[in-house]
Amino acid sequence: MSTEMQLNTYGLYFESLNRMFVFSLPSLSSRQPITARGSAPLATRLLSLFNTTRWVKESQVVFSFCFPRLTLKRCATLGMQCLRGAVKHAGSGVERLTSAVRGFGSSSQHFRASPPPWCTDADPPKVLITGGLGQLGVGLAKLLRRRFGKNNVILSDIRKPPSHVDHNGPFIFSDILDYKNLREIVVNNNISWLVHYSAVLSAVGENNVALAREVNITGLHNILDIATEHGLRLFVPSTIGAFGPSSPRDPAPELCVQRPRTIYGVSKVHAELMGEYYHHRYGLDFRCLRYPGIISADSQPGGGTTDYAVQIFHAAVKTGRFECNLRGDTRLPMMYIDDCLRATLEFLEAPAASLLGRTYNINATSFTPRDLVREIQKGLPDLEVTYNVDPIRQAIADGWPMALEDTAARRDWGWKHEYGLSELVRTMLTHIATGNQLAQTY
Repeated sequence: MSTEMQLNTYGLYFESLNRMFVFSLPSLSSRQPITARGSAPLATRLLSLFNTTRWVKESQVVFSFCFPRLTLKRCATLGMQCLRGAVKHAGSGVERLTSAVRGFGSSSQHFRASPPPWCTDADPPKVLITGGLGQLGVGLAKLLRRRFGKNNVILSDIRKPPSHVDHNGPFIFSDILDYKNLREIVVNNNISWLVHYSAVLSAVGENNVALAREVNITGLHNILDIATEHGLRLFVPSTIGAFGPSSPRDPAPELCVQRPRTIYGVSKVHAELMGEYYHHRYGLDFRCLRYPGIISADSQPGGGTTDYAVQIFHAAVKTGRFECNLRGDTRLPMMYIDDCLRATLEFLEAPAASLLGRTYNINATSFTPRDLVREIQKGLPDLEVTYNVDPIRQAIADGWPMALEDTAARRDWGWKHEYGLSELVRTMLTHIATGNQLAQTY
């Protein structure tokens, strides 16, 4: 092994030790680096606080991440050797570091219950949003900046932002296919939460499978590895498109046969399973919500099958005419953007201990194009709608659920929607008709 490779390996090793100590003692700041010398006294302190079983379990996670070819048994053995060696050579250094843990009780339960540093009011999370100029990124950034501060939320994309976005908080160029660039952003900005919105959506993906595969799968792998390496809380949205024709449709439960028939859906099932695997294998704090179709007045749709439900409002106000590319009886689950963004924030803030799963359905309302037209015509009776079915989009929609079963989200972290069909339509028409759009108010 070359000297450079040895240095890289040892650097990763001690960075991982740091993560292991901070995980065990979350009240210690992760900004206090653990070096070869510094790990010994902390290991001694930990020996007095935790039982061997807990240490072995965490050692397996750390060493298997650093040295993937080792067996779990060998990883556990290395963990114990590390601890014993640290204790043996600790000496009087223990006394010099006891102040780092002074004031904490000796109960391991107390330490496990302590919130991590980024959850405190004094130290809010630093959030990076990839694909930030899409339908959801700008709105989520606005919500998170209100909560955590303007400079603690960084939007990123490969496109140049409009002026109203660029002037209202940090924006940075980020290509999720460029691993080095993404890693530098995470390190240089001390990122602790990562919201991964970069994706090629359903209809566009069917027209360019190679691009969808590269962005939705290769890009995801980069995100997973970087989030794991740096101990981030990672949110990756999924979709109704993760279900397929063989899935139960009304409603679709969280656990069932999925088998999607679009590259977008396949990539989202892949994301769900890879994220859950990284959670169980490496301890990654992975979180995923299956979004319904999202409806918003202040951002343009990005090539999804449910886009008609956004486009119809703009057409209704501007021209009074709309051509729908789905059959009038196609029922799909939908959600107003405010509910979607609030659900995302509540889910991100939910204590890990309350989450019985890592992937959740969320539901609000379900309707057909005809249902939506009738509701809009209550306010705009002159609206005329014709149907010119797009066979690709219709085939996609026919394989999706009519509703999502979201009992687990309501039970585990208190999810509750606020917008039904009538509230959604009334709000959308008001926003569009008055020009109260994100580009003007953000």
